[in-house]
This record gives sequence, structure tokens and C-alpha cells, in this order.
Amino acid sequence: MSGQTPPAKHPNQNTHASKKQGGKLSARTAAALVIKEVIVNKQSLASLLPKYSLQVTQAESGLFQALCFGCCRHFYELQHAAHQFLQKPLKPKDQDIMALIMLGILQLSHMRTPAHAAVSATVAGAKQLKKPWANKLINGVLRSYQRQQNNISSTHGTEVIFNHPSWLLAILKTQYPNQWQAIVTANNQHPPMTLRVNQRHIKRDEYLQTLQTNGIEAFATPHSSVGIQLNQPVDVALLPDFADGFVSVQDEAPQLTPALLDLVPGQHVLDACAAPGGKTCHMLEHEPELASMIALDFDSERLQRIKENLSRLKLNAHCIAGDAGKPEDWWNGELFDRILLDAPCSATGVIRRHPDIKLLRHANDIDNLAKLQQQILATLWALLKPGGKLLYATCSVMQQENSQQVAHFLQQTSNASLLNLEVGWGFDTGYGRQLLPTDNSHDGFFYALLQKTNA
Repeated sequence: MSGQTPPAKHPNQNTHASKKQGGKLSARTAAALVIKEVIVNKQSLASLLPKYSLQVTQAESGLFQALCFGCCRHFYELQHAAHQFLQKPLKPKDQDIMALIMLGILQLSHMRTPAHAAVSATVAGAKQLKKPWANKLINGVLRSYQRQQNNISSTHGTEVIFNHPSWLLAILKTQYPNQWQAIVTANNQHPPMTLRVNQRHIKRDEYLQTLQTNGIEAFATPHSSVGIQLNQPVDVALLPDFADGFVSVQDEAPQLTPALLDLVPGQHVLDACAAPGGKTCHMLEHEPELASMIALDFDSERLQRIKENLSRLKLNAHCIAGDAGKPEDWWNGELFDRILLDAPCSATGVIRRHPDIKLLRHANDIDNLAKLQQQILATLWALLKPGGKLLYATCSVMQQENSQQVAHFLQQTSNASLLNLEVGWGFDTGYGRQLLPTDNSHDGFFYALLQKTNA
């Protein structure tokens, strides 16, 4: 889950396009339907946005995404504010109206939308939802919020203050007593847009100069030797030579992968759980003379993303739809020199890119994911050559998924040793290095490099 989604073009947020245009939904209506699906049916933004974005005009597509992400990012605060001005709770079937109210408050509190536009366009969304009875209710709540937003009750818990679920806050406070507030603050920020330069085409300094020539301000990332962070996100169509594979959009933290794996010509490499393929492509850019690269993913639809990325970058890998925990269904029996296991995880290191995680994850998910990680790690270990290296990675900050997972594996595996990562980023947990999400810099990520002994 470490890849970045390129930002859409920013629309004029002053638009009143609340009426259907050629059968399309307004951005507010579509966003309300998405948020309802997240709240009621626990669907992710990643699964919902492609479908609902087709129902919105191109002019409002950026606003639609901003509303969806913003509502999830500030959900607990928005929900609390809405409850302050609702005389009675809405029925379960009317959670789309609740979503509209929260979206209205979002525009009034966190977006540049003029107040009259935020109110009138949001109220108009009820008609598209075929619930005109809610017009007066939505208008009343939003007008009350405008007048009294500075007087909202302060008798609320930490969920509202920090816009995180209480179970997650409790874990962060326990595991990172000195850093938890910085983690939470970073999680609630808009993520930066970071690029990975394809050095098969151009050097980083040269591409930085090209960006400057095109009026795009950016700077070199401190830890990745091929990373560039933009001062402001731009549409990928504006990036010079993007279509020709000169750069890809990827956070700095996953860009650290190839350098850790000690890739050399002639190796057989497995990228398990590879979608959307950013690290697969980066490894091939880093070492073009590999004997083979297998990109494995359980989800055949996500596997298509890998193929698209490979095609744009003119790279080759053998893409296989399969379960990393069941190699008997896809493995040809040839041992690998290197394995990258970017394990399925809670994604608590990339909340700012996927703010719906705060609404979809639960405390018991961590236990279940840790068991799955343990099973996949043990299974893939058998596919590694003696002397080979396996890089265990997650985009999580949970110790149970990271350092504790590696410690348990080493206790259970006699022919495994932990290699020291002599790098200048993150901090040493004793069983790998942890990067925490930082404000206007890299995401949260964990790396542990394991080597199979000959014994």
C-alpha cells in the first residue's frame, strides 16, 4: 500500500454545479454516497472512487476527491460538530444525509469554498439523493454551525481532538510515548507528492533542472538517491516526460527498497504482494540485468496496475496472480536469490494517503494481520536460496506487525539471521528499522533484512 495516487487537477471549489449535468451527479452528492458506503458498508475509498468518479463531471472530479478524502481525514471532528446541531439522530437509512451535513461542515471549516456556496450546493445535494425533505434540515444545521462554530461543546474525547479512533490512539501512546502526537499530526496532513527518477533515462539533478525550467518547484529527498519532492502537487500530465517513463509517483520510504536488497546481475528475484508495482519497477530500474523478476499479487485486478506501470516504463517482469502463502499454486520450484515481502498490513504508516483506514480498521485487525504475515513469511522463507536475502517490509507503525514479527520469526527459524542496516534514516528497533510518518516528508515504513544461512 505504499504507492501514491497522482492528484487530480484542482477544480474551482466555488462551483455551484449541484444539478445534474448530462446525467451526472454533483461532487457533493457523489461524495455523500461514497462516505455513506465507507461508514455503513465499510468499503474503502480505493474501491469506491473509481466507480463514483465516473458519475461526476470532469470539472468537478478534483472537488469530489477532495471532499471524500477531507471527510475521512476530519471524520470524528465533523461527526461531532454535526451531532451538536441535530435535534435527533438520523435513521440508519439516512446516513447519506448525515454525510452531506458533514461535507457541508468540512467546506465551511477546512476548505476555501465561500460559505454561501458551501451551504446552497450541499443543500441541493438532497434533491439528487431524492430526499427533498432533508433540504430544510441540512440548511438549518449548516446555518447553525456558521453562527455557533466557536461555541461547539468542548466536552468531547480524544477521538474528536485528534481525528483518530480511540483504539489506535491508545496503541500509539503506548508504543510511541514521545512521538505519538507527531505521528497523529502527520497523519492528518495532506501528503506531499514525491517522484522517483528513472536513472536509466535521466539523472536526478538533470530532472530537477527540467522541473525548474517548467516552473515546477521541487527538491531532492534526503534519504532516497532518486527521490524528488514537489513543493506543491501537480497533475502527472504536467510532469516532463512522465508518459515516457522518466519518473514515477512514489513516496520516499518505499524508494529505499532496492538499495537494501544488494541486487546484482543474474539474480532471480521475487516481489511478493507486489501491487501496484512501484517497487517491482524500481528494482528493475536499479538493476536491469536481473535474470528474472516475478511480480506476484493475489488480486488479479491490482496485478493489472503492475502491468500498466511496467508498460509505461518499458520494463519486463513475469506477473503472476497468486497467493504468496500458497506457492504450490504458482511456484516453478526454482529458489530465489532475493525476495521482497511487502507484507499485507494495517497501513497505519500511510493514513494521510488513505484516511479511510481510520474508519475501516479495528484493533483486532492487527492480531489477524500479524498471523497472516507470520504465515507468509515462514512460507516464502522456504523459497529462498541458502545465502539469499529476504527484505521484510510494511507500511505500518504497529510493533506487532514489525519488530515483534521479526523477533518471533528469528526465534522460530534456526537458519535465519538479521542483517544490520547501516543507513541514516529511521531508528533501530533491534529487529529492523522503523520510519515514522513525518509532516511534509516520507510515510511510515518498516524494513528488516534477513539472510538465510547455509546451515
